[in-house]
Amino acid sequence: MTTPDADVAILGGGLAGGLIALALHTRRPDLRLLLIERDDRLGGNHVWSFFATDLDAAGTALVEPLIAARWQGYTIRFPRYTRELGSAYNSVTSERFDAALRATLPAAAIRTGTEVRAATPTSVTLADGQVLQVGGVIDARGAAVLPHLTGGWQKFVGRMIRTARPHGLERPVVMDATVAQLDGYRFVYCLPFGPDRVFVEDTYYADEPALDVPVLRQRVADYCAAAGWEIAEVLGEETGVLPVVAGGDFAAFRAATDQGVAQAGIRAGLFQPLTSYSLPDAVRYALSIAGSANLSGTGLLAASRAWGEAHWRKSAFYRMLTAMLFGAAAPAERYRVLQRFYGLDSRLIERFYAGGTTMTDKLRILTGKPPVPISAAIRAITGGVPFAPLDHGAPAAGACA
Repeated sequence: MTTPDADVAILGGGLAGGLIALALHTRRPDLRLLLIERDDRLGGNHVWSFFATDLDAAGTALVEPLIAARWQGYTIRFPRYTRELGSAYNSVTSERFDAALRATLPAAAIRTGTEVRAATPTSVTLADGQVLQVGGVIDARGAAVLPHLTGGWQKFVGRMIRTARPHGLERPVVMDATVAQLDGYRFVYCLPFGPDRVFVEDTYYADEPALDVPVLRQRVADYCAAAGWEIAEVLGEETGVLPVVAGGDFAAFRAATDQGVAQAGIRAGLFQPLTSYSLPDAVRYALSIAGSANLSGTGLLAASRAWGEAHWRKSAFYRMLTAMLFGAAAPAERYRVLQRFYGLDSRLIERFYAGGTTMTDKLRILTGKPPVPISAAIRAITGGVPFAPLDHGAPAAGACA
């Protein structure tokens, strides 16, 4: 009998795939893993951030080696108020992600610069024609389209900047919505990685996925100038167009995307529908896979489908909020929805990002003076407003929030 080339092959070395490889190796070091990435570096070109309260003890231990920066507290800015919140905030950079995975996984477990042409539950065909026989396959290569789902887009351009002088920013500005409201809900996101190093991202909740990178670069430069930050050097850039899901047919989506192979990450629909926030879900899913008793191709497929269906059911409230944001508020007025939300109790906000919104939280979010017309909100959540299909555009794996 021929010995398989690996026990588990993971296609895609981005956030979802890398975390699965890390969890499997940490929990089950006897497994022969193969992490296959088409680019030369694992993790692509991203900054992923999360609140400390997003993860339990096991999740925290898994991502600890990946954290490039951490802060105690963050700032929110809206036209009506500025608020300081105390939740600990952490960021993972692609550079740290790549270095940590290479330091932890056996060298033979990582294949970068390798394109995958096709996959079955137990085999991987590479672009050069080589066929690898494996015990099981997980496809985590991101998603170019999300068929059978509807909603809008979160799109952004982020630039890592070295300032000519210390910028003076001591904690992250997770959302600065005092900027001009253009192309939907717009905010700027700032992470101080050092006294003269700051990541500045211009973000939009928009109806269309088109991303005008030169225009957003200029808006980042204008924001820095207004803050008094002279740009000495641009150290890196990240762009992204991520799905924001309001509804759809999940069974049809799954059938169109998995085609009999276990999925992970964006292509599995494993992200927060309103924020496109993916790290907590990626961590939980990775730990679940690592604890699975059946890592065969069929076992992984069954686990993938069950997890995805459960996530879709649990995310119904967040999809309803997406429908209200996009369907009940005029693009330039969408900021009012977030402005109201960030005025609520800080523990509610923490649970929201962690995907643990309680029934009491839901009632609190939906009661009180509405930031949008009630009639418009009802139309949006009862199907009276058509939402764009997410089967066009070019969503990118990973998120900055």
